[in-house]
Amino acid sequence: MTESQGTYEQPHSYSAPVNPEWPPPPPYQPAMEPAAHKRKRTRGPVALLAAVAIVAAAVGGGTAYAFQELAGKDTVASAGSSTPVVPSSKKGDVAAIAAAVAPSVVEVNATLANGSSTGSGVIITSGGEIVTNNHVVSGADSIKVRTSDGKSYTAEVVGTDSSKDLALIRLKGALGLKAAALGDSGSVQVGDTVVAIGSPEGLTGTVTSGIVSALDRDVTVSTDEGQGQGRGGDGEWPFQFGGREFNGDTGSSTTTYKAIQTDASLNPGNSGGALIDSGGRVIGINSAMYSSGSRSSSSSEAGSIGLGFAIPVDTVKADLAKLRAGSGS
Repeated sequence: MTESQGTYEQPHSYSAPVNPEWPPPPPYQPAMEPAAHKRKRTRGPVALLAAVAIVAAAVGGGTAYAFQELAGKDTVASAGSSTPVVPSSKKGDVAAIAAAVAPSVVEVNATLANGSSTGSGVIITSGGEIVTNNHVVSGADSIKVRTSDGKSYTAEVVGTDSSKDLALIRLKGALGLKAAALGDSGSVQVGDTVVAIGSPEGLTGTVTSGIVSALDRDVTVSTDEGQGQGRGGDGEWPFQFGGREFNGDTGSSTTTYKAIQTDASLNPGNSGGALIDSGGRVIGINSAMYSSGSRSSSSSEAGSIGLGFAIPVDTVKADLAKLRAGSGS
């Protein structure tokens, strides 16, 4: 209630007495009551402003995760281009970015009827929601996830979207995980510094860096559960780009999406991991890389040559509600 409203109610509190024989209240009481009333009213806004200042200071200090925790464990920690996760003095510092975001990137191991698949994932809520690629977990009989601190969890698939090569999984019994801040891929420019974090060849928490090489690249991947990383025994995942196929045959069932191209080194196992901007915000989910090795060569001979692709995080955010509902758009 505003002070003007409180003043309006004052005459009603001290209207003419019902019993005319009662003496009127002492002259000083009407003055004291409104004063006390006003003092009580001003405490609420002051306390509220103080609380808001504390929250603003926490977010301004670079703790996007703190904001996510205050908002609730099922709230995704989003960060605009003006809300860096790392301090402004450390912007673009690969070591600072890695320290801030690595705890939010996990290794994903899926057991399949015809083999296994190893990839990465990005924690988006402290309660254990993780975004990864559809081709990492599609057709999985069971999924195990290892966090950066070495803890292992069983995970279940919440929803998949083969048309965007995205999947949402949830850890069982997970609490207090550090969620990554999702940035704004629409503000990304060619030449921007980026960092990639994932689990290539099962090496959890591997950090590489580079730049954004191009935007809106048409990348075509398979929607067939029989295709995807690890299923051919060579640790590669096939895709089409520029009218050519890489890493094998994508099959007859495919989907095409717009991707961020980067020269940050991506290798088998990075799929589903994070592409991060200079402020520590996730701007993409790594999804495809061109390997110089052939399908007949071993995975140790198949490495990155600086041609990698990531699904823009804006695509992830737009698809999240439907993934949570059990399917994508």
